[in-house]
Amino acid sequence: MKFVSIIIGSKSDYEIMKSCADTLDTFGVQHELIISSAHRSPERTKNYIRSAEKKGAHVFIAAAGMAAHLAGVLSSKTVKPIIGVPMSASALNGIDALLSTVQMPAGMPVATVAIGKAGAINSAYLAMQILALENEDLAVKLQEDRISKAKKVEMDSMEIETIINL
Repeated sequence: MKFVSIIIGSKSDYEIMKSCADTLDTFGVQHELIISSAHRSPERTKNYIRSAEKKGAHVFIAAAGMAAHLAGVLSSKTVKPIIGVPMSASALNGIDALLSTVQMPAGMPVATVAIGKAGAINSAYLAMQILALENEDLAVKLQEDRISKAKKVEMDSMEIETIINL
């Protein structure tokens, strides 16, 4: 079974990263979610990566704030795709986490999304796009979701638009 693994650096990240899990649930995508820290529980993190890979994890999502080394640690331990979600956990409002997540050395890639909730949701979509490369049903669901979003924009506009016809 192919699934997405979500690892959050601390419990304080859960409320935002629940949006990621909820998005995966909406599409029927299996996932795990655990708390593990690159700094406070490095052995737990390393052991979990091995275990998740053996069970079928195909994409890892790592959410962390401040120094935000979690995604980089994952990248060093697996060749599976890693998606990093910077969290706003300091006086720098997530900019520190964004820079820590995106500035990876060559050969240790981490796909990095936006800070916070938008990034949490986009990490789920990116993970599903990766899985959809080998899952036609999921690819169709994602395409239908895009069509639905476009129709919603049109409907919202129809409620308020004013157009001058010349």
